[in-house]
Amino acid sequence: MTRTRRADPVLYGSSLALSLGGFGMVYAVRHPGDSLVPVGYGVLVLLSLPVIHLALLRSGFRGDDLVLPVTQALVGLGLVALYRLQPASMVRQATWVLAGLGGFLLAYHAASTAERLSRYRYLYAASALVLLASALVFGVERGGARQWLDLGFASFQPSEVVKVCLVLFLASYLAEHHRLIALRPPQEVERRILLPVAAVLGASLLILVVQRDLGGALLYLSLVLGMVYVGTGRLEYVAAGTLAFLVGAGACAALFPHVRARLEVWMDPWRDLAGSGYQVGQALFALASGGLAGTGFGLGYPELIPAVHTDLVFAAIGEELGYAGALGVILLYMLLVTRGFRIALQAKRAFPQLVAAGASLVLATQTLLILGGSVRLLPLTGLPLPFVSYGGSAMVSNLVLLGLLLGISHHEETLHGRRA
Repeated sequence: MTRTRRADPVLYGSSLALSLGGFGMVYAVRHPGDSLVPVGYGVLVLLSLPVIHLALLRSGFRGDDLVLPVTQALVGLGLVALYRLQPASMVRQATWVLAGLGGFLLAYHAASTAERLSRYRYLYAASALVLLASALVFGVERGGARQWLDLGFASFQPSEVVKVCLVLFLASYLAEHHRLIALRPPQEVERRILLPVAAVLGASLLILVVQRDLGGALLYLSLVLGMVYVGTGRLEYVAAGTLAFLVGAGACAALFPHVRARLEVWMDPWRDLAGSGYQVGQALFALASGGLAGTGFGLGYPELIPAVHTDLVFAAIGEELGYAGALGVILLYMLLVTRGFRIALQAKRAFPQLVAAGASLVLATQTLLILGGSVRLLPLTGLPLPFVSYGGSAMVSNLVLLGLLLGISHHEETLHGRRA
């Protein structure tokens, strides 16, 4: 048994103990005398991650042993934060975690047949565009963006599924064509080779801009540029894409008032602190008031931040757990993303390598965008913080990406005889 495997009970136990401590403190401060059933449900859901890990180990799992414990820590923090902010949302989020773990297992097993998974590139691309278009035609508007489908019993955000489709499409396409793209300067590459990627990206961005989902557009663009760079090693495509983004962002700011308003709030939230700058201003006040150690769970005022449980849960954590807690969250994400890229680097085959890199890029980019927005380094995007913010579609899609990552880690290790 390896050192990392022996550490599993310690990691899971530490994570669970912190979550229990958080639940207990919030219960004592905010919900004394209320039913403990929601807390028990949340704890049971958290226990499902080590149970799945144990089941994988017994089936011969040889992949990365840190990804699931780190994920449990983030999910636990998110459930405690939601129990603090909106207990009913915590129960729904816990149910989405269970649904996401089902997707995780499916993706884990699908990754064992990488060759077959890579055959359906155009199905992934078509699915992505159809899903985005369905939200445009049949979707409902929330928070100024038309990106939700109301299924009656639940709402569904197609753009979260699309990021999984894009990872698989790009990985499949680049695995086959990366040499043709990498060995020649961009101006000498046949246009027909670049056209599918450009067409899917362009159509996706156009739909997202019309839907006013600017955070999703930025995430997709970053994903495509990052995967093209990983697949080809050519910075020219990244530079060209960045320049096109800046030109497009300028045009959107000139054409769309909501884009211009968001940029103005980002640049100077104090100009209209009681109006358009209220959300950003309250988030900054919350982070500043937390100090080094924070007020303690349940003892701050994060409920003053509009949409705190979806858009700015990091500010709530910073207020009640302080800079120390915020730094801990950042370190967990750094560890998770680092393990993801490590899996990509150790993969021997192009398609699994690109899928692992794409999944890691999605998690890294989404985390950077929301953390940057929370501290005003970037404009707020409305994206959820992976595994922490409330959002069922995001939770399921992120767990599916983790399933692909761990499936690749296990099967590459099995094929090539080296531990990930």
